[in-house]
Amino acid sequence: MTYPRLASFKTVAHFRAHAQTLGIDLPCDEQLIAGKDAPLAQAYRLPSGFVVGNRFSILPMEGWDGTREGRPSEFTFRRWEHFGQSGAKLIWGGEAVAVRHDGRANPHQLTAQPEFLAEFTQLRERLVTAHKHAFGNADDLYIGLQLTHSGRFCRPDDKKKLAPMILYHHPVLDPKFGVPADYPVMTDDAIARLIDDYIVAAKFARAAGFHFVDLKHCHGYLGHEFLSAVDRPGKYGGRFENRTRFVRELVAGIRANVPGLEIGVRLSAFDFAPFRPGANGVGELEPFEKPYRYAFGGDGTGLGIDLAEPKQFLDLLAALDVKMVCITGASPYYNPHLMRPATFPPSDGYQPPEDPLVGVARHIGVVRELKQHRPDMTLIGSAYSYLQEFLPNVAQAVVRNQDADFVGLGRSVLSYPDFAADTLAGRALQRKRICRTFSDCTTAPRNGLISGCYPLDEHYKYLPEAKELDTIKRKM
Repeated sequence: MTYPRLASFKTVAHFRAHAQTLGIDLPCDEQLIAGKDAPLAQAYRLPSGFVVGNRFSILPMEGWDGTREGRPSEFTFRRWEHFGQSGAKLIWGGEAVAVRHDGRANPHQLTAQPEFLAEFTQLRERLVTAHKHAFGNADDLYIGLQLTHSGRFCRPDDKKKLAPMILYHHPVLDPKFGVPADYPVMTDDAIARLIDDYIVAAKFARAAGFHFVDLKHCHGYLGHEFLSAVDRPGKYGGRFENRTRFVRELVAGIRANVPGLEIGVRLSAFDFAPFRPGANGVGELEPFEKPYRYAFGGDGTGLGIDLAEPKQFLDLLAALDVKMVCITGASPYYNPHLMRPATFPPSDGYQPPEDPLVGVARHIGVVRELKQHRPDMTLIGSAYSYLQEFLPNVAQAVVRNQDADFVGLGRSVLSYPDFAADTLAGRALQRKRICRTFSDCTTAPRNGLISGCYPLDEHYKYLPEAKELDTIKRKM
């Protein structure tokens, strides 16, 4: 199944016409506004009072390029310097950092260990220095660190071997990923110890100079799994109050032990049932019993959205005085086309079962509805990379319409770090550097290699890993 490539559309009018043929609601401005009046250039006052310099945000990623111990490498430092050079003024986490070793999603994920404090301080400082060098001022630059535990997708020691920590037995994901029926579930005592580890990691983040921490609740990782733990007995499962106890205890613990550190949450606000490659490699649903009860933000069909509980979750966060939320959706492990719309699938994925532009519009629509529900909260949107040349036009319309407060940039920054800077300056985009969603930045780590843009970033193009990746793709 093929869809028109966005690079084939030569004008905004052609792009908008394509969106119209798909029957999707996708805001897109015909003309970009430059200079101080540009919507994307406007400063934004956070609920904490901090004024962020513009409306671009860098989203957190996993680089697979830390050391085996969990320290940043020179690849990590280079990437963070690029975040500083990007022009974005909100660095939402920058990196998914495990709060302890057994929670790593890969054997090279960064970990927030006290003995690594100097390196993490330097990581942040090099980002700030790069930003100052490029733009002269970093006083309006706001930087956080994403804290995570990978739950059922832990691979702390072996890139090919899952070492899952699960909250409940999932009727579809367990067999899909080889979790035995008698595999142990995390106990309440183990969860309490993990909360203590998050608090230690939050202290670490503050000591390294970060403004805030992001308590990751997305993409199928542990925080996200709490929200779907409808079958778990006891105080962490079942009704909504119990499924959100983890985040309440995290926030309370950090407030009590790390006063003054701001808190945000990255949330998968919707989810569908798991997918698999079907006929001709196109994604299709795994078999499941209806109603599908395990999709937070799902409507029970496995293919629809109901934002009642996500809105309730935002209300809870607001009551906890957590008013910064980065919205995403689904999971890269079992329905990646929903999380990051792309033309080309990663090695463990499938061909998209819908035009990826439909997926982008889905994300934007979800954030719009949540923003209308909580206009007092700061919401950051995701899934913009697929828009390519037309990202600035859609981003401007979203911010101008107040459908979101910030536009998040993820993998597109790997190939074109200064995309935001060029947009804000009114410069023509450099077409040869625009991310075309080849998914090499995902295929590489799925096969144990460092993540990066091998097709477009000269630094990665000539690495030995690039030859390995080419061999892997030929076999695919």
